Parts: sequence; C-alpha cells; structure tokens
Amino acid sequence: MPRIDWRSAALAGIVSGVVATFAQIALWWASSAPLPAILFRDARLTAAIIMGHGVLLPSSTFDWSIMLVATFVHFALSIAYGFTLAVMISRLSTPQSLLAGAASGLFLYAVNMYGFTVVFPWFAAARDWITAATHAVFGIVAAAVYKAGSIRTPRSMKRSDY
Repeated sequence: MPRIDWRSAALAGIVSGVVATFAQIALWWASSAPLPAILFRDARLTAAIIMGHGVLLPSSTFDWSIMLVATFVHFALSIAYGFTLAVMISRLSTPQSLLAGAASGLFLYAVNMYGFTVVFPWFAAARDWITAATHAVFGIVAAAVYKAGSIRTPRSMKRSDY
C-alpha cells in the first residue's frame, strides 16, 4: 500500500490554492468582471465563515483584517483538500490522478457552493462558471503537484547519501 506523503500533500494544497486564485482573477479579467471589487467581495464571503455575516457589507471595499482572515481560511481549506486528494490519488497513475483532481475540484465546487450555503448562504453569490472552472484548476494542480512531490528515491538510499 502506498504511503501518503503529507508534506507533498500540504504543498499541493498551498500551490493549488495560489494557482487557482490567479486563474480565477485571470478569468474574471477576461470576462470583464469588475476587478478588484469581485475579489474583495469573495474575500468577504470567505472571511465571514470566521468573522460572521457582519463583514459582508460593504462588499467591494478593501480591508486588511478581512483579507488576512480570508487568506487564512482559503489556505487552511486548500491544505485540507490537498490532504484529502492525496489519499484519493496515492494509488493512481499521474494521468488518472489529473482526471481525479479535476473531478475532485468540481465535487468541491458543489460542496462549497451548494453544501456550505446551508450554513453560509452568502456563498450562493459566487455560483458561476468561473468559480467552477477555478475549482477544477485547483484539483488538477493539486494532483500534479502531489504526484511530482511524492516521487521517492529508492528505499535503499539514506538521507545521508545525498
């Protein structure tokens, strides 16, 4: 049974969180979404998980504390999702892992945008094709980074050998 490389899983979550954020910003820009207002709105949606719904308005303004809390929540969830994906793909080949990553990302979209809205109804505002595509990018990148990082040297090599 393959061992899970937890360090690579955490790195996969962090890297995919960053790449997905830039992909989302690029898609917003390409679709003429109002930047940076939509970024600030989504940061408030995320920060409200911890800070409460009082931070939702005004939705399109910048606030350092909200951005820091949103970043913390975003990366905590990204790492948790990276761990979950690593468990799912540890036995798969790289091409299978990339497909599983895309499917996992779309499943996360459904959980985040439809399941979480039972508790955090404000997330309904972010249901769109850009958010769905961003979640798919997250899963693919997480799978690729995990697979690349979990390649091990032969067990006969000791750390002192390198």
